[in-house]
Amino acid sequence: MSRKVLLSANEAVAWAACKAGCHVASAYPGTPSTEILENIAKFKDTINCEWAVNEKVAMEVAVGASIAGARALTAMKHVGLNVAMDPLMTYTYVGTNGGLVIVSADDPGMHSSQNEQDNRNIAKFARAPLFEPADSQEAFDMVQAAFEVSEQFHAPCFIRLTTRTSHTSTVVDVGDDFGPGNTPVKPYVKDISRTIPVPMFARGQRLKAQERTAALRAFAETSPFNRIEPGDRRLGIVTSGVCYQYVKEVFPEFSVLKLGLSNPLPFELIRKFAESVDKLLVVEELDPFLEEQLLAMGLELVRHETELNMLEMNPTRLIALRKELLGDVELPMVKRADAGLPTRPPVLCAGCSHRGVFYTLAKLGATVTGDIGCYTLGAFPPLNAMDTTICMGASIGNAFGMEKAGHKGRIAAVLGDSTFFHSGMTGILNVLYNGGKVTTVVLDNRITGMTGHQDNPGSGKTLTGDPAPVTDIAEVARGMGYKRVEKVSAYDLPKLEAVLKEALDVDEPAVVIAGGPCRIAAKLTRAGTYAVDTEKCKACGACFKLGCPAIVRGEAVADGKRFKSSIDPNQCAGCGLCPQVCKFDAIKKIR
Repeated sequence: MSRKVLLSANEAVAWAACKAGCHVASAYPGTPSTEILENIAKFKDTINCEWAVNEKVAMEVAVGASIAGARALTAMKHVGLNVAMDPLMTYTYVGTNGGLVIVSADDPGMHSSQNEQDNRNIAKFARAPLFEPADSQEAFDMVQAAFEVSEQFHAPCFIRLTTRTSHTSTVVDVGDDFGPGNTPVKPYVKDISRTIPVPMFARGQRLKAQERTAALRAFAETSPFNRIEPGDRRLGIVTSGVCYQYVKEVFPEFSVLKLGLSNPLPFELIRKFAESVDKLLVVEELDPFLEEQLLAMGLELVRHETELNMLEMNPTRLIALRKELLGDVELPMVKRADAGLPTRPPVLCAGCSHRGVFYTLAKLGATVTGDIGCYTLGAFPPLNAMDTTICMGASIGNAFGMEKAGHKGRIAAVLGDSTFFHSGMTGILNVLYNGGKVTTVVLDNRITGMTGHQDNPGSGKTLTGDPAPVTDIAEVARGMGYKRVEKVSAYDLPKLEAVLKEALDVDEPAVVIAGGPCRIAAKLTRAGTYAVDTEKCKACGACFKLGCPAIVRGEAVADGKRFKSSIDPNQCAGCGLCPQVCKFDAIKKIR
């Protein structure tokens, strides 16, 4: 009897890696991919797994394992793949020994990302086979198939998930024999003509990569993941990934060509399908990846006015398309699960150690170049303390660029501890080497906060919970040659202001480490409670400028435009910032 388990696609990838006999897994956390490695860690007895310091390193670790003959997997969100492109693009020439699976979790609609990009384009660019699961069962099946294809064709294989597949749970038949695979590590044989792609060797590898693409295209023609589902021939729909689910919901009666192995495309299968229907429509999420290739094949497609090549696809958008094309449908509209619920503005958690830093930088009138993390929320009212956010580690380079452009006034680059290890160390070294005066502020809460509290080189633990050396950020900066390195508590506002003001005003580069634990990760959300003495409160509004969700409006004063503050005891985390900004001693700790 088969074993059936309710799994998200992220969980299914982990289970499949175990069953396929994956030996090594490396990743950097990033929504919506984070849970893949967290679940692979549950199989740590059979899979050597780790949080890498960034995606490039994760890719390089997986590539090294593959060269040595082991099956390896690396996972990252879509923008993380940008960081890993350098080793990826060369390894597609070198070719795999042990199977290598790369999971790219794209984020259509930018639920938790600074851009949306369609990484199917990167798979095509890299001449790598691409699998697109439509649900968790397919994620489970395709990961296992991807290891086999990777070894058969000596090519790294992509699994492209999206936010919707990554985080949606469906029933998965994992088989009655589920358990760790016993795939042996292949022997490693030294061959510099393959593993050292200097120009004289790389030219031949380029030709082999092209030949491999042709072989993969022939393989895709008969892959069980590419199938025709006959139906009403008046309209044929070509689709892939989660869009297949939406097509079956909104266009249930029509013929469908489902592409699960979508790069390279099976041209002959597509032509066969096109000849079997009267009209051909492509439904896909984000870029016209399939559509442009079908047009290049000379096929005539149904064009539509509805703009579908941006943001997340959903049944409601397809219903609008069906009405536009057919005008014959009264399908029930899909009601959002959150319809009618009040919205919650983006805000740092009550007691967050980042709040005092942004409050102080705003008070000092600094231009703040920010980074990717919880602290991006420092940009919003009432803190209004961030000017830019581009990508991981960019805060330091952006600040230095503004300085070199002649921007006047105080400039601070702000990033978290995990981001510092990810790509901030090279930034501060560049500032020092090139004579910059940038002040870098590291918000050190000893955790990777935004993606759900994963460990990093500063936390003292590995992915699997084993003890690890604690990397001291101050020592790293001093080791690079920084003379001005300061540590300060993020909760001591007077000291924090003095340290930041001095660092921003001196004529030399500085690194300030503002330390304070993530209140949630450290289980300090109920560390204490403060209350407002309404007799002493003058409704000056100073405490509201902290932007703490625990500080709310109380009674109105005489003019009706100002309000005394009140503190919600259910939200207060006892951080102690608010009494430090109150000039009237109206806020006291009560627990």
